[in-house]
Amino acid sequence: MSTHRFRWPLIATATVFTLALTACAGGQAGPAPTTDAEPVAGGELTLEFWPDNAAFACVDPFQTYWIEHRQVIRNVADSLTDQDPETGELVPWLATDWSVSDDGLTYTFILRDDVTFSDGTPLNAAAVVRTFDSALETIQAVPGAYGGVYVAGLEAATAVDDNTVEVSFSTPNSSFLQGTSTTNLAILAPSSYDATPEERCLGNVVGSGPFVLDSYRPGEGIDLSKRDGYDWASDLNDHQGEAYLDAVRINYVAEDSVRVGNLASGASDVAWPRNPFTPEDRTLLESSGATVQSRPLPGVSQSLFANTADGAILADPAVRQALQKAIDRKTYAATIYGADYPVVEGAFNSTTPFFEPQTEALAYDPEGAAEILEDAGWVLEDGEDYREKDGETLTIVQPITAESPGDVLLQDQLKQVGINFELRVYQAAERASIISNGDYDVLVTYYTRAEPSVIQWIIDARYASSKAFANGVATPETAAEIQSLFDEGLTATTAEGQKAAYDALQKVLVDEGVTFPIFERVQYAATAPGVHGFRFTSESFLSYYDIWKSEE
Repeated sequence: MSTHRFRWPLIATATVFTLALTACAGGQAGPAPTTDAEPVAGGELTLEFWPDNAAFACVDPFQTYWIEHRQVIRNVADSLTDQDPETGELVPWLATDWSVSDDGLTYTFILRDDVTFSDGTPLNAAAVVRTFDSALETIQAVPGAYGGVYVAGLEAATAVDDNTVEVSFSTPNSSFLQGTSTTNLAILAPSSYDATPEERCLGNVVGSGPFVLDSYRPGEGIDLSKRDGYDWASDLNDHQGEAYLDAVRINYVAEDSVRVGNLASGASDVAWPRNPFTPEDRTLLESSGATVQSRPLPGVSQSLFANTADGAILADPAVRQALQKAIDRKTYAATIYGADYPVVEGAFNSTTPFFEPQTEALAYDPEGAAEILEDAGWVLEDGEDYREKDGETLTIVQPITAESPGDVLLQDQLKQVGINFELRVYQAAERASIISNGDYDVLVTYYTRAEPSVIQWIIDARYASSKAFANGVATPETAAEIQSLFDEGLTATTAEGQKAAYDALQKVLVDEGVTFPIFERVQYAATAPGVHGFRFTSESFLSYYDIWKSEE
């Protein structure tokens, strides 16, 4: 067992976060309001989200993926470690220290001895072991539980003594340590696991966080109240002790215009949209005195993923190469989200550890795209809009549930090089059959996590939530190369080894046309003039802990 303190490595930190800060420059983002006044305790914060996912309404940390749930969980349940959003470094939280065995198979955590859950029970090694035991149980009961991607290869957790826990793996999983800072591996009280996975989804969760979950009403909202006696926040926060706010009221509001209007009129304190605010909404918010803030979401950028199965149009590497060159990402970002919106530069967003820009490979080059297609036999006849080969029109099909301005813009861009980008509208319930039947050429998806191996959940058939989808995104040769790079990254015991693997992975994903990045995913939020202490976490969620309100 190595005795040195293990820190989550973030290579090229300055580069990554210079890019992130640049992406948030200009009118797009602004610092939280500053004041010389001392924080004031008391009051309620009203936050308006978009409606939670009706198909999977769930606030169990281990099971859920959706931001509208995970952000709330972050304020109810603490984690073993915390991750600095500016450097990527892991810092102590419920664990005061940790070490990793030289073979990368065993993680040892030393726990604080002054923490209690909101039901009064103490945090100890047995409680942490119960959380990991439940993870293994939940994976069996709910195979799609999102936390499963964090604990690949987990064998067991063992209480060495009252304040020491060992977590053992069958194969090295270097992303696990970062996973201990996330909401999905938050530690719950043992009483939470007396409930079924379904009961935990509906709010039967007890954490050690600065707030207590009082009520979860799917489709309506969530109520939180301050946890009395809380005094174990990580050092990433601006204060220690109890939260300033007495309560937080989260309301689900479907219409963007209603959320914006409520904040501008003073009816709410925070507006949190699914998609970035439009330039018009930002102007309205700022004119009302609100502060608009943003941070790129770590993880997989909003991207198209190809179907490369035999007979599919994108099985042809020439078509994939041309498609990559035919997308004008700079124009897309400026047209859809505003002139200061960042341009996507890779398979991951810029706040993802080990992010390596693929700027040259993603450069807009319609002439190059046309040349590739011509050389591959896709001919554009005079007077025709689309290319043909052997009597077949060059058509790429994307199934969608509703047409968006971005879809139409992309359709127009591809038309400029002779590609017919066909948008087929389906009901959301039809998506699973579309994937399993291969009735598509590209599908759009993304994932949020401050760790590059998260893309396994999409494209590695060994771990992906949809094996049918994962089996189609790359040729067998490329799929094998990708899996090998994942294994290298996850078993590397040095930062340099991880960087080498993830650099190569990002290059393969773009060069081989596995992923076609469309735009950088940026989380926006707007706060009322009297809201202070706003802080984005490493996952680009909102910490309510340091927030306080003043009269404006």
